[in-house]
Amino acid sequence: MPDLPLPPGSTLGILGGGQLGRMLSQAASRLGFDVVILDPQPDSPAARVSRAQITAPYDDPDALQALGRLCDVVTFEFENVPAASVETLAEAGALVAPGPTALAVAQDRVDEKIYLNAVGAPTVAFASVTTLDDLTNAIAALGLPALLKTRREGYDGKGQVWIRDAAEAEAAFDAIGRRPAVLEAAAVFQRELSVIAARGRDGAVAVYPLGENVHQNGVLKTTTAPAAVDPATQGRAEQIAAAVLDGLDYIGVMGIELFDMGDGELLVNEVAPRVHNTGHWTQDGCVCDQFEQHVRAVIGWPLGPTQAHARIEMTNLLGDEVEDWRVLAAQPDARLHLYGKHDARPGRKMAHINRIL
Repeated sequence: MPDLPLPPGSTLGILGGGQLGRMLSQAASRLGFDVVILDPQPDSPAARVSRAQITAPYDDPDALQALGRLCDVVTFEFENVPAASVETLAEAGALVAPGPTALAVAQDRVDEKIYLNAVGAPTVAFASVTTLDDLTNAIAALGLPALLKTRREGYDGKGQVWIRDAAEAEAAFDAIGRRPAVLEAAAVFQRELSVIAARGRDGAVAVYPLGENVHQNGVLKTTTAPAAVDPATQGRAEQIAAAVLDGLDYIGVMGIELFDMGDGELLVNEVAPRVHNTGHWTQDGCVCDQFEQHVRAVIGWPLGPTQAHARIEMTNLLGDEVEDWRVLAAQPDARLHLYGKHDARPGRKMAHINRIL
């Protein structure tokens, strides 16, 4: 195990080579660190701004061993990296953050909700579903409408379907491939919020101002931050974040999506054990953005400041929306962040733009 904090010139490994890995690599480079990416896709967006890429599946034991040898610390950019791969790295003596426990909890929506409620971070009512009979019983217990989600994987609206009538149950179960699932009671919320929080190796917790999110077709479209919330709401979000992070002995940045119920109550929708789309506003709204913050946490440096110096509206550019880059790049109150992806497929996140409000 290397001595902490890691000095500049050390090497950070990242499992995942997408846009989050790319922005993590850029932040690490600013701090004087080299980066090695492990990703099954050759010439990944993150690899093109990093020292090297190992091209292999995330569960390839030889690739994991090579990554562990090359890197002083390893992190990941998305939560669908196999938890067993993180365990393999840790067992081989590599320093990995966040750890496999946080990853395993976030990968299973039932386990996640059980954990959240146990640490005082309330969620909507829910029920585990394995069979059609389970689903029928869950509908009777929770009422309708309700949201059926696969227990594992699925994001940006994938792997989930609303049930509004009991007669739709079997079709909904078929729509998710009859996979193990969770049924969630509908939340009658006023708005969706999110909080980006970090925990360092010394146990220090730093929380950014809340963001307000707008989704379209299950995909995040905009985040506006700092959100217009009262101090009590910000304080409650900070309490939730600290409880979640401390309970997992978490190291790094986490995104926590929240439902604002409008009566001072916040419910946790889900957590992401990584840097998060709703935290992109920090790149132009804060001195230390979420990507640098994550790097600081995993390498053992002190956490950076989280105060906002500007109010930002972050907008995701999906698919061919990125073709407007010439117009967007000319806007004086905006900053364009392009991900270096080659194929602008419909619904694919290609870039985001931060506008100063």
